[in-house]
Amino acid sequence: MESGEPPVRVVVVDDEQLIRMAVRLVIDGESDLTVVGEAADGEEALALVREKTPDVVLMDVRMPGRDGVSWTRNLLALDRPPRVIVLTAFDSDALVLDALRAGALGFVLKHTPPDRIIDAVRTVANGEPALSPQATARLIAAATAAGGPVVRGAVRDAAQKRLSVLTRRELDTARAIADGLGNREIAERLGITVATVKAHTSSLFSKLEVDNRVRIALLVRDAEDPGPGR
Repeated sequence: MESGEPPVRVVVVDDEQLIRMAVRLVIDGESDLTVVGEAADGEEALALVREKTPDVVLMDVRMPGRDGVSWTRNLLALDRPPRVIVLTAFDSDALVLDALRAGALGFVLKHTPPDRIIDAVRTVANGEPALSPQATARLIAAATAAGGPVVRGAVRDAAQKRLSVLTRRELDTARAIADGLGNREIAERLGITVATVKAHTSSLFSKLEVDNRVRIALLVRDAEDPGPGR
């Protein structure tokens, strides 16, 4: 962070006080990040975000009453919406996937090492997704686990047809996204610039008619899934 630049403002939402305290300690230990508030549920979070207008919200997906997915939609509908990272213990993969589809820009596990939580907040604050390869793989597996051979075959054929409109470089970019790589890592893998990666990703959103990187990853997974026993 450049000298004089204000710190990234963060709100932490979790119904467990110990989790909120732990996350606050991690974030407030960095000079370029600061926690401006904590909330125990989505209703408190909505009021707090309206008051504090934070840059990033860390949102638990499993809370009493309404889950973090619906509250994420509420936050992103505000006039000055924050960027949202969902928190999970991975007992609710489907909810996390729903949250990403609702517009969350990333997710972290509650037992994620502190340095990775910090990296995720910084990454999302810059407008880039924070999806770890391990977590992305588990979400994709959870989203594609159901269905027999006929259903899976139809899904695979449909995904391959959608991907067929891509150029070779766009397809390479989509596969790298499915591997959970960030823009810089994709640029290194493909030997191109970060700006070119962003251009390819924008084209993927348009051609595939999706609005986030997880949905790109799901399409790649569907298209390349050989089905059981193959």
